[in-house]
Amino acid sequence: MKKIALFACLVCLPFMLNAQDYKNKITLVIHGGAGTITRSNMTPEKERAYNDALKQALQAGYAVLKKGGTSLDAIEAAIHVMEDSPLFNAGKGAVFTHDGKNELDASIMEGKNLMAGSVAGVTVVKNPISAARKVMEKSEHVMMVGKGAEEFAKKQGLEIVDPSYFYTEARWKALEKAMKEEKVELDHSAKDTTGALMHDLIFIEGKKYGTVGCVALDQYGNLAAGTSTGGMTNKKYGRVGDAPIIGAGTYANNATCAVSATGHGEYFIRSVVGYDISALMEYKGYSLQKAADEVVMKKLVQRGGEGGVIALDRKGNIAMPFNSEGMYRGFIKADGTMEVRIYKN
Repeated sequence: MKKIALFACLVCLPFMLNAQDYKNKITLVIHGGAGTITRSNMTPEKERAYNDALKQALQAGYAVLKKGGTSLDAIEAAIHVMEDSPLFNAGKGAVFTHDGKNELDASIMEGKNLMAGSVAGVTVVKNPISAARKVMEKSEHVMMVGKGAEEFAKKQGLEIVDPSYFYTEARWKALEKAMKEEKVELDHSAKDTTGALMHDLIFIEGKKYGTVGCVALDQYGNLAAGTSTGGMTNKKYGRVGDAPIIGAGTYANNATCAVSATGHGEYFIRSVVGYDISALMEYKGYSLQKAADEVVMKKLVQRGGEGGVIALDRKGNIAMPFNSEGMYRGFIKADGTMEVRIYKN
């Protein structure tokens, strides 16, 4: 009996050590959009507001991981914070379409089994990232859109709100400006024709791709990724960007990495950004940083695409490349070390 017990311990020991290794590697990384974000265009008050919101999101996700929660749980918690904040183009802060609506997209993916879920064009779901997770876990599908996705979310018991919940004066003014100039805005172009500061969040910030996202590694060694967005200001015809497209704006695979993107969605879709980073690691043996730089700093630039990604591998390595002026981003490690960044340098 003692020999059997000893043998069992010896067999289990590598797995126990492995689990402990991952407990010491739990990591959460977030982004809140990329674009023309410079110190000269940022007020101290707004910089403080963004820093506080990013830290709150990091802490919410970290609390889940620290208590033994999964990477999916942590991502959902972190993105809820950003979806509920009018600072970001997701949930409460979503931009308006040409028809004066807020149409929201989100996706989530689990690295251990490549399961994924997404929603697009929803208008009454308070937290689209939760709807995406329900699609992944409670349906046989990967993507649901529009009214069908909303009906599914209701049946799953998610919080449903009146479309007016998503209204913010700042985003409405951005729509009016974009319609006046007859153009589509990627999140918002904050400077009005007089150069004066616009109401609330629309300050002299320049163009910004305000999609939010999160990637995480939990104590079980599993990666996951999630992304949520309101899309483009003044977008028409039911346009959908890269955020809910698995392999483009969101991708996770334990064998390689987890990725969430923010930028000009059409370019990210055509470049299959998330999967391309993973494929470079899998097939060419690239490091996480090298693969992310290859896609964001070379391939996207050559094709005219602007934006960035956050990426994470199972060793806890982080990459956050972007080819725009700035990107709201941050990370928190197992020991609680946290860092938030906004500008290029």
